[in-house]
Amino acid sequence: MREATERGPEIWLRGPVAAPEAEGPPGPAHARATARSFSWIGLHGGAGVSTLAAVYGGHDGGRAWPAPTAPRSVLLVARTHAAGLDAVLPAVDLFRRGEAPHGLDLDAVVLVADAPGRLPRPLVQRVRRIESVIDVYRVPWVPDWRLGDLGGRLPRETEPLARLTGAVR
Repeated sequence: MREATERGPEIWLRGPVAAPEAEGPPGPAHARATARSFSWIGLHGGAGVSTLAAVYGGHDGGRAWPAPTAPRSVLLVARTHAAGLDAVLPAVDLFRRGEAPHGLDLDAVVLVADAPGRLPRPLVQRVRRIESVIDVYRVPWVPDWRLGDLGGRLPRETEPLARLTGAVR
């Protein structure tokens, strides 16, 4: 028998936790969950912010900080080429040092494939460095998106990103 002073393991939660619903019968947790809205911020031109906002929802922030009326949760977006990956850690550091606009919450980095196929080893090493300091979501090359067809099924590899943003198709 456990003594009253013993405690179970601590559980750390990331992000805001919604208050339980007061009315209605309890249902499965996934049925009650509501997705947070995000501001997608590109770290360089052509990062894919507009496409991601159209596909996964949220605010297309372009390359600017979100306005006060936009969602305060930020997803930084970069392509997986050298220049895109080099832009990530300095931007993450702005948040770490408290130099990002007040009230913004950096949730993760989204890396969008810059070409079909595997990344070369030097780029893989840069991605690993980024993953060591912040959550990273990867988006593969999607030929249909290049042609402007954003309505198909989400890539299987982006299921974690779809869960984060609440995108369901």
